[in-house]
Amino acid sequence: MSRRQAQPPPASDETKPTLIDCDIHQKWKDPEEVAQYLPERYKDRGVQAPEILYDNVAEFSRRDAIPDDGSPAGSDVEKMRDHHLDEFGVDYAILTGNSYLNLTALPNRDYAAELAVANNKWVIDTWLSEGGPFVGSLLAAPQKPDRMAEMIRELGAHPRVVQVVMPMAAQLPYGHEYYWPMYEAAEEMGLPIAMHPYTEGHGVTRPPTGAGHPSTYFEWHTLLGTYAMGQLVSLIAEGVVAKFPDLTFVVIEGGLSWVPHFLWRMDKDWKALRAQVPYLQKLPSEYVKDQVRFTTQPIEEPDDPNQLLQILEMMDAAETVMFASDYPHWDTDSPLYALPPMPEEMEQGVMARNAQELYGLPNDPSQLPTT
Repeated sequence: MSRRQAQPPPASDETKPTLIDCDIHQKWKDPEEVAQYLPERYKDRGVQAPEILYDNVAEFSRRDAIPDDGSPAGSDVEKMRDHHLDEFGVDYAILTGNSYLNLTALPNRDYAAELAVANNKWVIDTWLSEGGPFVGSLLAAPQKPDRMAEMIRELGAHPRVVQVVMPMAAQLPYGHEYYWPMYEAAEEMGLPIAMHPYTEGHGVTRPPTGAGHPSTYFEWHTLLGTYAMGQLVSLIAEGVVAKFPDLTFVVIEGGLSWVPHFLWRMDKDWKALRAQVPYLQKLPSEYVKDQVRFTTQPIEEPDDPNQLLQILEMMDAAETVMFASDYPHWDTDSPLYALPPMPEEMEQGVMARNAQELYGLPNDPSQLPTT
């Protein structure tokens, strides 16, 4: 177990966190806030990322999340506190970054890496210095893994940095040995690696679906889970989970109703084709249960909530699933209504316990230093 996965100290149920939100998107008011952290060779370029091919024409963020001064949704600490964190009693807010920063879509690998470093220094100096419920992620540009390994070792020791986040889409599947220096650094620092969508089909990344480039955001958004499947099977089949047994991966914003049939199919094929992956010493589904976590948003919504509950039971959600709202985006999920009624053990795991254990969070957020 890594230091981040250490069990929190024993406590009564009254003092344990009851709600940890694992996907909250903070944003800058002005990109110059981040640009000032760039090396001199890139300061004139500022913050640039490929334009979005697939965007929601009905707006990407909630209008009611926009601060009174008109700055971008997710850019104001007090608005976020009043509008979401205090409203629902969020004990910890896992900040996952600005979705528009499509690092893997950038063809200039060096610029992408330095932009990641600059963004992360800005997050530490602004958001994590607020303390309270805020803990954060190091956004990574995995197309330059050696530089990202340096960054993880440099910034990953901050007490409020709890994971590394990579864009879901890349030029090579994430199981490729090319990325392994970054995984080695993350395991060394005890930081899980999360994958989050939004780069699919943008810039130099691959098409967002197996059928190619769709026409609409509706198609793109519906099929996000298939991209997560591709990266996850790569991490397993290429032996990443076996090579780095203390490294946990988190699939954010990919949905989860696909997980059971995905695991069944991998297990079936492993039994027949295991000679191709001799380093996998147990069923793929066992590696997933031990080393992969899934967040709830965007949760599927069948007409019969009991069908979703069956899915959660089939994927051992009491141990593998963590709540996420995706605030302040258009499809934010409420912790009050997003999930079906669950058995108490499962509900506690999904809403707080699994995240607390994965990220090694103390019961009281004030115990985490801000520097």
